Amino acid sequence: MKLYKSIPIVLFSIILIAGCVSNKKYAELQTTYSKLRERNQELSNKYQDSQRELTGANSRVKSLEEQITSEKANVVALQDALNKCLSSSNQGNVNISKLVDEINSSNKYIKQLINAKSKSDSLNMVLTNNLTRSLSKEELGDVDVQVLKGVVYISLSDNMLYKSGSYEISDNANETLSKIAKIIKDYDGYDVLIEGNTDNLPIAQTNIRNNWDLSALRASSVVQTLQTKYAVDPKRLTAGGRGEFNPIADNSTPAGKAKNRRTQIIITPKLDQFMELIGKAPEQAPKQ
Repeated sequence: MKLYKSIPIVLFSIILIAGCVSNKKYAELQTTYSKLRERNQELSNKYQDSQRELTGANSRVKSLEEQITSEKANVVALQDALNKCLSSSNQGNVNISKLVDEINSSNKYIKQLINAKSKSDSLNMVLTNNLTRSLSKEELGDVDVQVLKGVVYISLSDNMLYKSGSYEISDNANETLSKIAKIIKDYDGYDVLIEGNTDNLPIAQTNIRNNWDLSALRASSVVQTLQTKYAVDPKRLTAGGRGEFNPIADNSTPAGKAKNRRTQIIITPKLDQFMELIGKAPEQAPKQ
């Protein structure tokens, strides 16, 4: 800018001295003047270019500053999202850990149940085999031994057990009952239910009202024989009668009636053992 202000002074000086100098000197001054004008124009152009570049740079700086501000806001938003994600992930990890504990506990409980069932099944098979081997061929004709759903059923025909039309135990039944009593005492971890069953013919006894009475009295006779003659613990014994209402065959034929007239000795694991396992069942955690 100082250069621009000095140029008029130079021109004025040249005019003043134009009349006082020779043509040669004037020509030199004219040449110098022309060069100075060209240089001035060149500098002016450069100045304008610099101003344009400065304006563009300022615009780019402003744009970059706006981008920086926007990116800072994005960073804050991303950090907030990350914090929420981490918090949610930590909660998820806690829930997953609880779920894994519950699954492990349930698997342990299932394993206990499977082991208990396997043990019960094994004992039932041994009990059945031992009883079957102890019975004679003739006795096996009146005794049917089965294992159904983890329970041992010993079905005894009424012809072998009782005196005709009575609930008194016959002498022929004592040997068979003694063998059954030995098995019951050997497996003292089992409870024993004696269940009487009849066909559908009405009972014709003055001291017995109906088939309910007859079935219950017959079951009671077996229970008392096992207790008094063969020293089976009475706490393990239960007597029950089902009358004619639990048939296993058609009562319309003599053969069917004969099958329905039976007394079953049902040997089961003690109920308190299963209740103890149920009591050990893992508790379910409350849903979140």
